Amino acid sequence: MNLALWFSIDRSGGPVRQAMWEVEALARSPLDGEQAPDHAFTALYGDVLGAEPDVGEVRDYFEDQSRREEFVLEHVMTQRMLSLNDRLDARVFPSGVYVGLRAMGPDGAPMVYVTRHLAHFMFFPRHAYILVVPEQGEATVFSASVNNKLDEDAEHPNHLRATLQAYDVEAYDFPSSGQAVHLMTRISDEVATDALARLETAAQRLAEAEVTYGVLAPNSNTVIGCLLEDAGVMTRAERSGALLAVRAPGLGADCV
Repeated sequence: MNLALWFSIDRSGGPVRQAMWEVEALARSPLDGEQAPDHAFTALYGDVLGAEPDVGEVRDYFEDQSRREEFVLEHVMTQRMLSLNDRLDARVFPSGVYVGLRAMGPDGAPMVYVTRHLAHFMFFPRHAYILVVPEQGEATVFSASVNNKLDEDAEHPNHLRATLQAYDVEAYDFPSSGQAVHLMTRISDEVATDALARLETAAQRLAEAEVTYGVLAPNSNTVIGCLLEDAGVMTRAERSGALLAVRAPGLGADCV
């Protein structure tokens, strides 16, 4: 079912060509702590960006990609962007607000070599997050999960929690070896002046609510869905749609 949903999305160059590209992107994703070799970037992007693109060329590439319903941000590219620009910001990635979906799986060898392909194309669920790239300053990611994944010493490990942090290799939802290919949707090309403040408030409210995690809901996807509805990006009916309910379980559940 997940594979059928994947093929239902409009893809650059058609679904078969895109599937082959994403298989290669997964295969070339280095283990965490390792750097992707130059030939990995050239193999994936050489035909459109060449071997040594500058920050402007990378930004223009993603400006074009973000016009699609869904586009890819993956591990090899994020490493290259950081090597060019030290951080992810509007110089190298178009400003706006994005929702990312990633598969879930281990980062370590040897299991990662198998699970990252299966998780990306076949398995459920998808984990959602919000990426904010302002005109000035570094990109920030809003991630939600259970306490014990974000803080090993948390007093209530099964409570939901959210964090805002710089979108870099230390961020919970930054592309990694096990979740190397992220599917991104640009929901706004403008960042409201209070966007980060509203996300900080949402994180604080979630902490105060002391919500216990549920497999289907409430979970981290529920948090993201409620934020999108509150911001007027999606209606309750839209986020409760059958495709989203299957792809990102919990996204359309009742807000708490």
